[in-house]
Amino acid sequence: MAALQLPCTLFKTQKWMDDYSASDMRCGDLTEAQLKSHYRLDYISDRVDPWTLTRRSSMDRPQSMFCCNLRGQGEKITRQQCATMLFDEFRSLSRKFSLYGPYSHLIEKMITHMQNGNGTPFRDMSLDRALKEQIVRDISERNSTRILLSKAFRTNIDWESKHFPVENRDRLRDAVLSGKLPKFDRFQDNFNGMGITVHDTWATHITIKSLHIENDRYRAVVHYKVQDHFGLDSDDIMEATVEITGGRYEI
Repeated sequence: MAALQLPCTLFKTQKWMDDYSASDMRCGDLTEAQLKSHYRLDYISDRVDPWTLTRRSSMDRPQSMFCCNLRGQGEKITRQQCATMLFDEFRSLSRKFSLYGPYSHLIEKMITHMQNGNGTPFRDMSLDRALKEQIVRDISERNSTRILLSKAFRTNIDWESKHFPVENRDRLRDAVLSGKLPKFDRFQDNFNGMGITVHDTWATHITIKSLHIENDRYRAVVHYKVQDHFGLDSDDIMEATVEITGGRYEI
């Protein structure tokens, strides 16, 4: 039986890497009327009204009994000032979801990149570490792709010939499909910054880089490449209050 040739990409999600045409990567394609009528984004910020380019006061808010009389009468500001204030508010509001841990700084860093990066990809070593930690620490026998792949290796290696038969390749892919791809939807991710920074992911590639078999033991190096979009599509925005687009992370 022929041996599996390495490196071998055994799994790819149906969604593409670098998919800039994805629905949650679009911006500037909706009119003010659409945003207000369909998505109900007439009131976006407590600090500024982007539709009239005016600064808000504490009384110019929906919960204020004076809001109906004062709305739109604040200080006029420029479009750039408005954008800066909105991003500052975005960073401020994100802090309740990034209270502790080594990754709590990532959301503000990603928002700042979104503000100043002009749509370029975002990458950070802390994201790589967070993903590796999530994969290694997932000890679920049912969901962990790492554990399921480990079992598939042990079961399907040709121990006598000391190689992995190419005809057993689909057993490895089936192991991945039977598990849960790494994402940040655990309870702790609601507070450590990873839930708001990444949460779910867009595309995943899993590649076997090397496989060494000796006696009754083996060592496999498996590479996870993951990409996400820091954005919302139409379905997402119906459950949110602001549209965010642009950026990615890659492992």
